[in-house]
Amino acid sequence: MKKIERVKSSPLRFVDKDGSAKLFFPTVRQRVDSYFKENNLSKHYDSTMVIKTITLLSAYLLPFIAILLFQPAFGLSLILWIIMGLGVAGIGMSVMHDANHGAYSSNSYVSYWIGHTLNLIGGSVFNWKLQHNLLHHTYTNIVDHDDDIADKLVLRFSPHTTVKWYHKLQFVYAFLFYGILTLYWTLLKDFIQFAKYTKSGINKNSSSENTISIIKILVSKLVYFFIILVVPVVFFHIPFLQVLSGFLLMHFIAGLVLTVVFQLAHSVEGTSHPLPNADGNIENAWAVHQMHTTVNFSRHNKFLCWYLGGLNFQIEHHLFPNICHVHYPRIAGIVKSTAGEFGIPYLEKKTFAEAVISHIRTLRRFGNIPTLNDALS
Repeated sequence: MKKIERVKSSPLRFVDKDGSAKLFFPTVRQRVDSYFKENNLSKHYDSTMVIKTITLLSAYLLPFIAILLFQPAFGLSLILWIIMGLGVAGIGMSVMHDANHGAYSSNSYVSYWIGHTLNLIGGSVFNWKLQHNLLHHTYTNIVDHDDDIADKLVLRFSPHTTVKWYHKLQFVYAFLFYGILTLYWTLLKDFIQFAKYTKSGINKNSSSENTISIIKILVSKLVYFFIILVVPVVFFHIPFLQVLSGFLLMHFIAGLVLTVVFQLAHSVEGTSHPLPNADGNIENAWAVHQMHTTVNFSRHNKFLCWYLGGLNFQIEHHLFPNICHVHYPRIAGIVKSTAGEFGIPYLEKKTFAEAVISHIRTLRRFGNIPTLNDALS
């Protein structure tokens, strides 16, 4: 059979192969809009979101202040660093995520400053918006376009990349590597992405604008590391190895939580990984493509719905990223019933455990199947 050519040029076009499918998104959007209008609701934050923001920021900041002021025993300090790690993950999932999609508030200044809580935990808003808002949300699960499924060191997340011998065990070691995500992010990822996106043209800023951007990223990183590593040692005389141990533990917890949650939305059984056809088109309308590549999980678990910031409602989030996640549980029924009317799949795993097991099976499958291009050649 003819070998499939992987198209690397961007942007791709989404072409509706079923004429009726193009009506799905306008229909579901009109119904969701009607829900907000009929119930006189804003699509943005409410009191629940404000309380959540304060709670998660406190979970990150207050333990650190307690470590500085009270200098508890090493074991207790590690517990506080763990709480900070959960706070970092919570801010990433529930606070900065909505804000950087413009979903937190109708006031752009509020969203801007809330979005920069990402810098507070060591990241860069500039790069994140390019990777997540532009690439991931537009080209979900499309190899060479969606950075979220790009091969990472010893991990393979797409059936269209080259399988290596060590991928056979990735379902065993993956979670260890997930734990280094935020540490890698704070140390190297933003600089590597900045160079990559500038070279590829995804970053369309001028050279002078990019100079300012990279200076901002560098200064932000220096301030972050100064506060979290230097201040405790130099100004509060806490042993460096104790601070470093807590810092690494915090990042391991945050990285593990964030990576697992994000993987459960797209790297599980049932999702598709389409390739462009010979004309460079994806043979599905964009919204229908999202329904085939995105999965919900634990929709009825109240704690997860609160803590995960709507990331267990990825279908609703991908269709309506400009709606604050606190509304997703209430519009999910609209999306699911509309999808049923159009014969479009609404993929979901009932529980968190089911989603994790499905992700492990997917890692194992991707670690064993050959590159699909090779299999079809």
